[in-house]
Amino acid sequence: MPPTEQPRAGLDIAGLETVYGTLATAIDRAGPEHAERFLVKLALLQAHDLGDAARFERQEQVALSDL
Repeated sequence: MPPTEQPRAGLDIAGLETVYGTLATAIDRAGPEHAERFLVKLALLQAHDLGDAARFERQEQVALSDL
């Protein structure tokens, strides 16, 4: 870990399940015609909150693997 990066606590399984349910509901609410735009907006909001473009890019690569 680089000296300037602070360790971050991750979500436990229950937290991940909550996020999964919330995300699934939001995608349903957006509907098929807006789901992609919603996901892009959410990713940009999360990247802004993360505050680290390189870390976001690493997470992006993990998400792309084994689709």
